[in-house]
Amino acid sequence: MRRREGFTLIEVIVAVAVAGIVVLAAHRIFTGVADGAKAVTVARQSLDRSVNARRWLKATLLSLDPPFEGRVNRASFTSWQLVPGGWFEQQSTQLLLQNGDFLGTAGGETLHLADGGTDVAFDYLLDPGADTKWVREWISPVSAPLAVRLRIAGCGRQDAGCVDTLLFLVKARG
Repeated sequence: MRRREGFTLIEVIVAVAVAGIVVLAAHRIFTGVADGAKAVTVARQSLDRSVNARRWLKATLLSLDPPFEGRVNRASFTSWQLVPGGWFEQQSTQLLLQNGDFLGTAGGETLHLADGGTDVAFDYLLDPGADTKWVREWISPVSAPLAVRLRIAGCGRQDAGCVDTLLFLVKARG
């Protein structure tokens, strides 16, 4: 009996098939990791935008000055805004829903506060207390409400029935 050196054709085919499966599995694992990393980055950016929008709304409403015009679907007032020079200036501010985006404008700058909204509704708090009333409109050249309740419907989610309700305190009445 004579010994042969090398591999048979079947052994070579099996080795190539196993190597191909290993390469395919490694590719799928790395692709999944990369897609997961992109999804986490997108989610983090969305959360950052949302938190920054709420932070801006809170600071803006806490620094507002009359006159205050609060309607059912928008609010207009004067607030103290940070300017590029690093100090604060009084600027005309407006909050409204336009083309599905909840926007805040101050001093000519427009901020996208929320995307995909289908409706926005403002309510205004008259007085503190357990039996207090929220009103749908507040128009005053000399004072502002105690708090603003903001409801944004849709919020860019697939569930169109979702409503985000946010409550913002307003500084002491002027």
